[in-house]
Amino acid sequence: MESTRFPNKPLALIDGIPMIQRVWQQAKLSNIGPVIVACCENEVSELIKSLGGETVMTHKDIPSGTDRIFEVIKNHSDKNKFDSIINLQGDMPLINPQDIKKVNKPLLQGFDIGTLVTNISLEEEANINITKVKINWIKKNDIGKAVDFYKNSKKVTDSIYHHVGIYSFSYKSLKKFIESDQSSNEVYHKLEQWRALDNNLTIGSSFVDNVPLSVDTKDDLIKVQNIIKGIK
Repeated sequence: MESTRFPNKPLALIDGIPMIQRVWQQAKLSNIGPVIVACCENEVSELIKSLGGETVMTHKDIPSGTDRIFEVIKNHSDKNKFDSIINLQGDMPLINPQDIKKVNKPLLQGFDIGTLVTNISLEEEANINITKVKINWIKKNDIGKAVDFYKNSKKVTDSIYHHVGIYSFSYKSLKKFIESDQSSNEVYHKLEQWRALDNNLTIGSSFVDNVPLSVDTKDDLIKVQNIIKGIK
């Protein structure tokens, strides 16, 4: 709610429906388990509860989404029974429910963490705001191992993909990640994925056809609204 680029972002209306409600609805449609909205604002919690959803209030100063997820799950009575814990960001109203399911596939193949990737263009590879990931495919366009994450362009696209910021964890791998110190690569690249790699946590990826547009600015909100309304 206190985003400097977009104040009150979670409750911003997209064709009349608050953004966090749209994300929650997509998560529910994936139909793979309980959906909990981890938040630190009463307005968000009250909205989701009014829809029949479940929320957990967390401290506003928690440093990252991953930390916030752990804050919720560490106190959950079934934390060791879940096959996976999925971290879905609240600014992805266009996320495909089937793609939420796909983020679990790497865990089934023995990876510690799962995520999603999609194709990248030369223009996108040059964009420092887009996170890139190098993938060593185990099964082409099915399951691959992430070996490098970066933002600054390397002017190559061979085995490079556009990273989609959604993750799956086992409770054990999530706990290890949170309890690990920031690594030098994490600080240098400003990407917390490096904390996992530098602490020997493997990251597996599933391929999806498109990157769901994240809403970081009001211009992004307009783009998403136009897509939902079918405006080209």
